[in-house]
Formats: sequence, structure tokens, C-alpha cells
Amino acid sequence: MSKVRIQREYKKLAETPPPGITCVTKDDNFKVLEISIIGAAGSPYENGVFHVELHLSDKYPFEPPRMNFVTPIYHPNVDTAGRICLDLLKMPPKGSWKPTITLEGLLIALQSLMTNPNPEDPLMVNIAEEYKYNLPEFNKKAMEWTRLHASSNSSTSNIVEVKENHNFLNAANV
Repeated sequence: MSKVRIQREYKKLAETPPPGITCVTKDDNFKVLEISIIGAAGSPYENGVFHVELHLSDKYPFEPPRMNFVTPIYHPNVDTAGRICLDLLKMPPKGSWKPTITLEGLLIALQSLMTNPNPEDPLMVNIAEEYKYNLPEFNKKAMEWTRLHASSNSSTSNIVEVKENHNFLNAANV
């Protein structure tokens, strides 16, 4: 594992995080990162805070990190265990991971997947079918899961804290 690269990438994420994303390290070795992603406006995940755990192996960047949602999310590309189906998290030939992909790029891709599910490559076939053929019902269920699991009133999330941390990190760089 390239510790210098990971520290450089982490420092960039901490100093200038992408909008709606915060990142903290869980240990001094930078092997486990705790990510919080605020659901995008206009999506069924709007105002929810979704926690993701990112694990870096000793082979990073030559193999992709492992990521999983800690916060339950109603999504065709995320299963009930929080595993994520995202092309960038897989090695070629089935996936498109490259050592040039940064943690920031990966997190932005995950944030994009939340807003734009890929029902053609689902982990949850029934949710993918619902997304394709009954979008209003999908949106209703996704909003309900967001309210139950990722809102400031739920036991698994605190949106105010994430927004304050995001604003603090941005203010520190002015």
C-alpha cells in the first residue's frame, strides 16, 4: 500500500471535500475510512446522510478499495448487507478499476450512483425492476427508507453534524 499516496488523497479529501461528502480516518494507518454522503437534492435520498465504510488493502492502488453502506439504502445497486455494485470497485475484465482512480473520484462516482442507479447491473433485481417499471413506487420506498434510516431523526445518522463538519472544513480553507 502506498501510504504516501493515501495520506495525500486523504488530506485533499479532508481539506477540500467534494460537495456533500465528508471523510474521516478510522485508524492511524489510513486503512479504514468513514464516509458520509448527503443525498442529492431532488433525489429520493434528499437530506439523508448515508454512512459508507471504505477499506483499503495493502495492494491499493493496484486493487480497488472495498466499500459498503453502513446506512440502509433502498437502491438497486446496494444489497441488504450494504455491498455496492459499481464498476469502479471491480478489477478488469469485469470492472473498470485503474490505479489512476483516486479516492475522491471513487466517492464522487458513488454519489452519482446514488442519484442515477444502474438497473441493468443490479444487486437487488426486484428493486431494479421497480425502478424501471414503477418509478413512483421506487421513489416512495426510497424516500421512506431515507426518512427511517438516514434522517436526522433516525438512530443511524445525524445530518446536522455532517453539514456542520462539511462547512467547518470548507471554512478552514478560506
